[in-house]
Amino acid sequence: MRQVSNAKIPLANKVSRAIRLHTLQITALVIVVVFIFIEAMADAKIERQSFGSTSQGEPIDLFKMVNRSGMEVAITNYGATIVSLKTRDRNGNLGDVVLGYDTLEGYESGNSYFGATIGRYANRIAQGHFRLNGKDYSLPRNNYGNTLHGGVRGFNKRVWRARDISSASELSLEMRYAAKDGEEGFPGNLNVTVVFTLPLNRNQLRIEYTASTDAPTIVNLTNHSYFNLSGEGVGNVLDHQLTVFSSKLTPVDGSLIPTGEIRSIKNTPFDFTKPASIGSRIDDKNEQLKFGRGYDHNWVLSGKRHPMAKAATLYDPKSGRTLQIMTTEPGIQFYSGNFLDGSIRGKDGKSYAYRSALCLETQHFPDSPNHPSFPSVVLKPAETFHSTTVYRFSAR
Repeated sequence: MRQVSNAKIPLANKVSRAIRLHTLQITALVIVVVFIFIEAMADAKIERQSFGSTSQGEPIDLFKMVNRSGMEVAITNYGATIVSLKTRDRNGNLGDVVLGYDTLEGYESGNSYFGATIGRYANRIAQGHFRLNGKDYSLPRNNYGNTLHGGVRGFNKRVWRARDISSASELSLEMRYAAKDGEEGFPGNLNVTVVFTLPLNRNQLRIEYTASTDAPTIVNLTNHSYFNLSGEGVGNVLDHQLTVFSSKLTPVDGSLIPTGEIRSIKNTPFDFTKPASIGSRIDDKNEQLKFGRGYDHNWVLSGKRHPMAKAATLYDPKSGRTLQIMTTEPGIQFYSGNFLDGSIRGKDGKSYAYRSALCLETQHFPDSPNHPSFPSVVLKPAETFHSTTVYRFSAR
């Protein structure tokens, strides 16, 4: 009979023990991964609560998203509106950096578009008129003889359908609205989807817009948040430092309608190609500043927009907060809060004073339907409109 060497038994035992140990390690790793996944899924929840009812009795909700670093975003399905956006300053203090109201009533009765989704056409259309495929269309005029931000009752005054579409890595809130043919004078039934996304591990808010139509129409969508990086209702924004990644703008006439020209901003108060404080030149003697009572103009973003490219950076020396905006849109409207006058009482009863906030609205150009040389805003039935903008926050 062949004898088995006693010297080989310890080696076999060692191999067996190593295999068992390796198996246990793999099992433990799998368990850890599963628990991490379960924890991530548990985190990826959007809190939903009542935000009251409209004057017509329609129930409205408020949706709150909070990521792991503490950034908070609250959105209501009335106007697909950003109600609050809280992010940390250089000392780690959380602060709300957008203007808004505590209650639904403020949004329903107000006319400042705080945080709202704007459509069917953001910005101005001259004299409420455009021509499409040989047919003339007339829109309600709600801004010095022009149509502004979709008319008298644009998307900001509509109730949207909302649902949570969060994943393991990000919180996502989908908003849908079906605009009827002829609504506010615009042609075509338009189905619009806006998705607000807050990653669990990154301090940025991504907004994705999608739209389709059953007849040729015009579309220009944006978000109208008013930012003050020191905190909403805290002083003015004249010390904020702005960079706009553009060397040209679309100058306007006295009613803030583009002339059709695309003009260089070199050696003008509109040159923000390098960081400059908003207040440093806002009161210069300049015809364009006079027309806008400050800044209320569209900058022509340079370079290819797909994939997304930088549009602007805003920095607040007081808090250290920085906002970087990236977009697929060809333009960005910078509005310096020139029509805020202290009469509006916002969150916690704060008075929103002159130039106490600013807007950076990614968009197609104002009055594009009446300027064939501008990027087209026409949407046809066989096409899908898609646009993405990212607001990225940090502190230094």
